[in-house]
Formats: sequence, structure tokens, C-alpha cells
Amino acid sequence: MSAVIAQAITEATAAFRGDPLNARATFKSESQLTNGFRSEVRIREHSLTVDEPTRIGGTNDGPTPVELVLAALGTCQEITYRAFATALDIPLEHVAVTVEGDIDFRGFFAIDPKVRPGFDAIRVTVNLTSSASAAEQARLREMVNRHCPVLDMLTRPVPVTFP
Repeated sequence: MSAVIAQAITEATAAFRGDPLNARATFKSESQLTNGFRSEVRIREHSLTVDEPTRIGGTNDGPTPVELVLAALGTCQEITYRAFATALDIPLEHVAVTVEGDIDFRGFFAIDPKVRPGFDAIRVTVNLTSSASAAEQARLREMVNRHCPVLDMLTRPVPVTFP
């Protein structure tokens, strides 16, 4: 598997360097509210159900939107670890990420205007197994945190438009 990933990274990097316009991409997600808080989501050929827990009026038929944000961060970290470990030839036997976020529902339910509706804190715990030196692992961690797209989107403002 590492050889396949290494080849894909090498080919993509060369293509993007040779034609920067080829590096641009647009991703798309479509969703439709179907019943109560339940939404059906389509992303390319994939589908998933998003819902809220019964505690706040949902039917708990799927993860919540904020849980998907946490999952997106965790999986993006894992993928970025694999990509950069491969590119830098740093051995990586295992990587697992736990992401927790704290939210105060008074913001979502407009109970207190001083409380934000989204997360007020996110904690990421990365567990990795590697025979690389501590310095190499630190270099890998720094590269991952600098280049993880979801971490970037969560820590730097991105314009969101509603045309």
C-alpha cells in the first residue's frame, strides 16, 4: 500500500508543480432535510444520514453536523500523517486520532447572545506508532499541522457565501 501511496503522491506533486491550475479542485456536498432534524447527504457516490440526538429533538439516526466536523478533522489528520510520512520517508506503523469538542447549546437555542453556537474548544489527541526518531516525528507533526486542510479551515477564517 505504501508504494501505491508514494507513487500517487509523486505523480500528483509533479502534475501540480507543472500545472498549478491542475491543483485546483471544487468539492461539493448536497443535503436535504427529510424528517425532523434528519438530513440525507450525498457526496459524490456516497450517502449518509445526519441527525440530532433525541436529547434535543432528533431521532439519533446519524451523527450530528458538529460530530462530522470533528470526524473530518480527525480523518484529515490521519490522511495527512500518512501522506507526509510517505513523502518524507518516515516510517509510520499506526496513527489514530481522537477529537473532542465542547459546545454550549444555549448558543444554538438563542438562550444567551454571549454564547457562540459552535464549538468553544476543540482538543485533538494523536496516537502514532513509528520507529522514527523523536526529531523526525516532531518534523512530521509540524508538517501535518501546517498542511492539514481541515485544521486550516478550522483555525483560519474561510469566506462563506450564500448566493
